[in-house]
Amino acid sequence: MNVAENYLLWCEKTVNDAALQDELKEIANDSEAVNDRFYRELEFGTGGLRGIIGAGSYRMNIYTVRRVTQGLARYINETFKENPSAAIAYDSRINSDVFAREAAGVLAANGIAVHIYSELMPTPMLSYAVRALGCSAGIVITASHNPAKYNGYKVYGSDGCQLTLDAAETVLDNINSIPMFDGTEYIGFEEGLSGGIIKYIPQDVINGYIEEVYKQGINTALVPESGLKVVYTPLNGAGNKPVRAILDKIGVSDVTVVKEQENPDGNFPTCPSPNPEIREALALGLELCKTVKPDLLLATDPDSDRVGIAVPSGGGYELFTGNEVGAMLLEYICSERTRLGTMPENPVAVKTIVTTDITRAIAKEYGVEITEVLTGFKFIGEQIGLLEEKGEENRYIFGFEESYGYLAGTYVRDKDAVVTSMLICEMAAFYRTKGISLIQARENMYKKYGVYTHTQKSFQCEGETGMQRMSEIMNGLRDETPEAIGGLKVIRFDDYLKSVSVDTATGNKTGLNLPKSDVLAFMLTDNASVVLRPSGTEPKIKAYYTTTGASKNEADALEEKISADFRKIIGF
Repeated sequence: MNVAENYLLWCEKTVNDAALQDELKEIANDSEAVNDRFYRELEFGTGGLRGIIGAGSYRMNIYTVRRVTQGLARYINETFKENPSAAIAYDSRINSDVFAREAAGVLAANGIAVHIYSELMPTPMLSYAVRALGCSAGIVITASHNPAKYNGYKVYGSDGCQLTLDAAETVLDNINSIPMFDGTEYIGFEEGLSGGIIKYIPQDVINGYIEEVYKQGINTALVPESGLKVVYTPLNGAGNKPVRAILDKIGVSDVTVVKEQENPDGNFPTCPSPNPEIREALALGLELCKTVKPDLLLATDPDSDRVGIAVPSGGGYELFTGNEVGAMLLEYICSERTRLGTMPENPVAVKTIVTTDITRAIAKEYGVEITEVLTGFKFIGEQIGLLEEKGEENRYIFGFEESYGYLAGTYVRDKDAVVTSMLICEMAAFYRTKGISLIQARENMYKKYGVYTHTQKSFQCEGETGMQRMSEIMNGLRDETPEAIGGLKVIRFDDYLKSVSVDTATGNKTGLNLPKSDVLAFMLTDNASVVLRPSGTEPKIKAYYTTTGASKNEADALEEKISADFRKIIGF
């Protein structure tokens, strides 16, 4: 079916959907807009779907959601013959609640019991519900920290972790065999509720999650008397209630919430993108800090699985990177659990291949084993599951990725901004009782382990030609590996798609013991590196830069040199 035929089919089949009909009529004479919506389908990967909300096969709407859910339903019924069930959560984005109920209606029509939260909840609470209720699978409707025009659909397995590569492939095969409009079974949400096949998740599951988060505390007893003052913004997302609940539980009583960003609002009217990594999203919080003068500005993204912070520095507030926060939390967890005698035997921490290598120095100091995985928190969750299979899940102490995702504890299998918010505040309170600011704590870490600078740059590749451009860049670098980047010699080249590591001096090749993934890594002299990968959820290609130096200024200057040269190499 070509683009024009697909467009006409959607015009015919969505005649009772006023919003989509209006959009389809509006673009009738705009061939570029029609092509953008219909030249392909939203791609279902290991993380599920993500796309712009609207009409078309390449958009998030009730029809694409129903079709994907039908494919998932087939997988569930084929894999779990007895009492198949699924949990569903959703965040504050536009139509998140609508898409969640549509998914519930498809699952219920396929004989799958549905447990759905009655209001928006963080993504980690979906992972928890899957495990707590013994579900076969889980769905969360979210596009994480993307701009307001996006929404998404993430799928979880029975272990509470995002679907494995094999399971995702099976679901994709199912989806591809289902017609967009005529291949799904469906009952209305209210009908499913009245029939008992759809149920709301009870309060005791929510309470159980909060208790598990609380158990991850190390020095919670000192928090109430620390005098810690916090400004918090949920960025109009799902973190508001659970984050404030856990901070209250550990005794952080002085919390000021950014009012404009307190309540759910999928339009995210106060910032271009509700991303706690960027200063623009924290602008209102930083302005409030001028008056409140807190020890810490805390921000969680719309589905509350990522968290960012800013701390007092030189009369203003400095944003910490995800690598810095993760490294500081690892150092805090290791040092305090060692001091208190609660460190398990043979402890394990997990990081992704693009996450700071300062973790290796910290791990060596405390006798912690570092496991390295591909980018994506599902691979960190997978490592917890492997430990659990051996009865050794208590060995896991912490896992994180540079993109502001962290997890302590094994009660969920995805990054969790709720537990991280608690631990960041506890860490800040602990240092405060010793007269140490978070800025000073970071400097102490650098003095002890060395200065590591990490940055990530994204290059937009939108539209049909964008996908082709990303492929050309990756394949071009595979065919012609640069000899140097920013004046530093490439000493090793890792191709994770071909599972091979090449010593550029000798040409010797060794295997990479990780799943195949479209990732390239260039190891440079002076402990520097560049890693490149296409985003799995957004139309962009991402470059990750690591540099080291005797000082932060030295490391930053080297990063600027390397990133500028690499930008030229890939043609941006």
